[in-house]
Amino acid sequence: MRRKVLRLYKRNDGMDKFRDTYKIPSARLQQWDYGSPGLYFITICTQNREHFFGEVIVPSPDSSALSLDLPAAQFMKYTPIGELVHRYWQQIPQFSPYVEVDAFIIMPNHLHGILFLNKPNYQQWQPNTFGPQSQNLASVIRGFKAAVKKYATTYQIPFAWQSRFYDRVIRSEKELQHIRAYIYDNPLKWEAEKNNPENLWM
Repeated sequence: MRRKVLRLYKRNDGMDKFRDTYKIPSARLQQWDYGSPGLYFITICTQNREHFFGEVIVPSPDSSALSLDLPAAQFMKYTPIGELVHRYWQQIPQFSPYVEVDAFIIMPNHLHGILFLNKPNYQQWQPNTFGPQSQNLASVIRGFKAAVKKYATTYQIPFAWQSRFYDRVIRSEKELQHIRAYIYDNPLKWEAEKNNPENLWM
């Protein structure tokens, strides 16, 4: 798959630590139009990184399951809210028709996914601004998170999101393939990396 990525920017993708708690730093690219066509790598975490979505069950190296070459996502055992997050993420294009869902994975305490904002007739570049926004990346993620939270509240399911999300503008076909592989391999690396928050952001 070849998709044109419009512009290149470099920024710091590290995390800040405040009162011994890791927080996602502001990921806004000040001159980037988040309503413009492009591929975006998204990470959304649960509040305090609690394992609301389920657990990873990876077969042992000598297990016959690994020889079946199953997708890594099949090693994730979802809770009801994890199943809901999986379903709602797939349904994003129903509510935002200009969005295509690419590779994604639901992990015990976070979600990784690639979204493609497909707007072939988009012409007016509008750099990121604060305030009410619509038909851009932030509005898509806001709607998704709100829908999950509303369901959890309605059915009295303990659940909360971290307040912000991480995004990265994907800059090339090579980077796209690298991020896809990272997403698909996430469950297989869970035991080694689950206690290292910096690994959430690549």
